[in-house]
Amino acid sequence: MKSLWKDNDARLYQGDPLQLRVYTSRLLGKESSLVLHGGGNTSVKVSVTNMFAEPEELLLIKGSGWDLATIEAAGFAPVKLDVLKKMVRLNQLSDTEMVRLMRSAMTNPNAPTPSVEAILHAIIPLPFVDHTHADSLVTLTNTPHGEKRIREIYDGRLMIIPYVMPGFVLAKKVYEMTKDLDFRKLEGMVLMHHGLFTFGDDARSSYERMIGLVDEAEAYLKKHHAGVYGMHPRETTNVSRERKNLDLVELARLRLAVSKAKGAAMLACVEDREEHIQFSSRLDAEAIATRGPLTPDHVIRTKRVPMIVGSDVHQDVLSYQASYQEYFKRHMTGSMMCLDPAPRWAVWPGVGTVSFGSDVKDVKIVGDIVDHTILAIQAAEVLGGWSALPEKDIFDVEYWELEQAKLKKGGTADGFQGKVALVTGAASGIGRACVEVLHAQGAAVAALDINPKIETLFNAQGILGVRCDVTHEADLEHAVAATARRFGGLDILVCNAGIFPESQSLTQMDPDTWDRSLRVNLSSHQRLLKACIPFLVLGIDPAVIIIGSKNVPAPGPGAGAYSAAKAGLTQLGRVAALELASDGVRVNMIHPNQVFDTEIWTPEVLEKRAQYYQMTVEEYKKNNLLKVEITSKDVALLVSAMAGPVFSKTTGAQVTIDGGNDRVI
Repeated sequence: MKSLWKDNDARLYQGDPLQLRVYTSRLLGKESSLVLHGGGNTSVKVSVTNMFAEPEELLLIKGSGWDLATIEAAGFAPVKLDVLKKMVRLNQLSDTEMVRLMRSAMTNPNAPTPSVEAILHAIIPLPFVDHTHADSLVTLTNTPHGEKRIREIYDGRLMIIPYVMPGFVLAKKVYEMTKDLDFRKLEGMVLMHHGLFTFGDDARSSYERMIGLVDEAEAYLKKHHAGVYGMHPRETTNVSRERKNLDLVELARLRLAVSKAKGAAMLACVEDREEHIQFSSRLDAEAIATRGPLTPDHVIRTKRVPMIVGSDVHQDVLSYQASYQEYFKRHMTGSMMCLDPAPRWAVWPGVGTVSFGSDVKDVKIVGDIVDHTILAIQAAEVLGGWSALPEKDIFDVEYWELEQAKLKKGGTADGFQGKVALVTGAASGIGRACVEVLHAQGAAVAALDINPKIETLFNAQGILGVRCDVTHEADLEHAVAATARRFGGLDILVCNAGIFPESQSLTQMDPDTWDRSLRVNLSSHQRLLKACIPFLVLGIDPAVIIIGSKNVPAPGPGAGAYSAAKAGLTQLGRVAALELASDGVRVNMIHPNQVFDTEIWTPEVLEKRAQYYQMTVEEYKKNNLLKVEITSKDVALLVSAMAGPVFSKTTGAQVTIDGGNDRVI
């Protein structure tokens, strides 16, 4: 590992300890092998003058909820140093009391809650303190003779702290061990099964000491041919299980079973890069994967162990649930509430690994942790065996007092959190509005359109833009597969893609116009349904919403090609409602009219049509019984309602959204 410190960059912050602290914190955060997604913490001690013109010593420490990779000055909580030092001298302190005392000692009540390691940072008598969960160090400590290896590498330069629960207990342990110690004679502290602390008089020395110590650990692993640091996992003799092709329908079945165990919709993302396939293909994959996490704090994201995918995913998940509930019973105390028993990742033998989460951010966090975990496990195996903490220690972190308090308070998830939607014709108009509304309500969305801009149109996590010509069956199959692969399945299908051909009477009808309208407005949706049904029947509260038209109940002259296709599409939807009801899939239709904020309705076209009816443009937009304007978002909100609980007992329905039309009524 190499230092990323650059004098030219650091020079911008000279004289400002907090900004230098931000700078080196971000350098640490850039190295995923040091910290992942909110892991680790950093601090700096400063002297300030308070409102009473009195000198005051503060600890500025990373606040809860901030990530080192992106932290700003506002992410550091200012805490009175003398209070933290007094806290460590208490005989006992609950986590709740600890947080309350720390918050009461903050000089800015709007700052984030200080890290639970604030007391430990406070008792280290050097200004800058860095703490990471370096993969290489944790890998070494998770081996049978980990402490011996640490002593061999560092030869007394580091203090070794036996594992204890993070927070007050850890701070108290370090305090007792270092009462008579000169910290300047140490280069750092190794917390067994947890991570590494370094410290220094300035930001650079603490940061570069961290990098140097980690580099030594990596060199040791490389020397001993341990995993990614030396021998490639494919060289192990354990890899002999047959590789399998990814079955996306089976992935959807797995996602459904996990969602049921969670009691809420979950996304699933399969990872079948080479290193994941190799890990899952090991004959001992189940044995080594189920010994425990890389570091205890990962349990909040990943549970203690993954599930192993077998021949019956439904039964596999049930077995995992039962095992988790037994684990809870073994270690619970008092009035603890059992967390949901659903797995957060799985080893799929011969295929790879699967990560589960309530949204794409959660899935990515789990996936990143799994990336590092499987390499560390295999490295430790080369060094004599993966030896994670005993399950009771992991349980104590998973059922941490403060996490239990959050659970008891509860919370409300977004309406479609964990659900997967697919929308066609998504680059503009109604389709685009549907993507935005469904995503805003928590859904992961695949947005399909023939326009190439669809691939970059939505700059948001959880929206997958797929270029797709809906009249090409291969394009549709690819798009549906891409959706299932990215998110794990499909719950909501919005059949929206369509065209409005040039007005032609039946006697003038160009055969190509007729055929193209049927291909785009009708046949493409039949093929889309065919491709989606295997996933929809394995969806969570699955729903299909078909965008029809006012022309179905009230056609107009010159629109024969469009009206006939939309009528056929509506009939297709009714048949789908009949056929899919037994699988719990609802199919409903929406008939919009005069939705003017689409690409079809240019200002010139609007002006021309308004003049034809001897109206202003504004009058024409509201030319309905209620005298209201219908927008794409209005239609999208109705789509959202139809996909949600309001329409949970309705299928085969046709609903207009047109402001009231006397011909339809």
